[in-house]
Amino acid sequence: MPEATGPPAGGPTPGGSAGPPSLRALTGPGEPPTHLAAAGSPASWRVRLPHTTAAVPIARHLIRAALTDLGPETVGLPDSDTAELLTAELVANAVEHTAGLGPIELVVELLSAPGGCQIEVHDSQPARPGELDDPAPGTEVDPWQEHGRGLLLIRALSSDCGHRPTAHGKAVWFTLPGIPAQRRPTP
Repeated sequence: MPEATGPPAGGPTPGGSAGPPSLRALTGPGEPPTHLAAAGSPASWRVRLPHTTAAVPIARHLIRAALTDLGPETVGLPDSDTAELLTAELVANAVEHTAGLGPIELVVELLSAPGGCQIEVHDSQPARPGELDDPAPGTEVDPWQEHGRGLLLIRALSSDCGHRPTAHGKAVWFTLPGIPAQRRPTP
């Protein structure tokens, strides 16, 4: 079961809650997920996931629920299908390519105007994640391979992506722009 990493660091989100209900429900009664208040950011959450393949569908559900629970009136939400797909790719890579020491952390930050989000996946391995931000010239993906397209999807579908070292490994991230309300598909 995923767990939040502690009490709110920055207080409740705008409107008085500690995050979307689906994220609050992960921690048990009276213990909200970590809410990180960043300057100029409406909200952000950090959730600890198990270092197993079960983390992938959990992360997909969390992203979908977090973006859906904010409501259609929220300005500048990213495309939830793309956010869900790219998050699943990052979590699957973290599970498959790290030694399993410690949990995987999913960090979701909603960005202020014009909107969008940044999603990070933290793991315990400091090694850089393949060719995420600078593919080799002339690199082609073999369409018959079962692996190797996840980082290509992240580069192609995000507005920005990269990785950075952390105190306990690395964070791999991507940013998605917000979609104006009139262009969002109706549920």
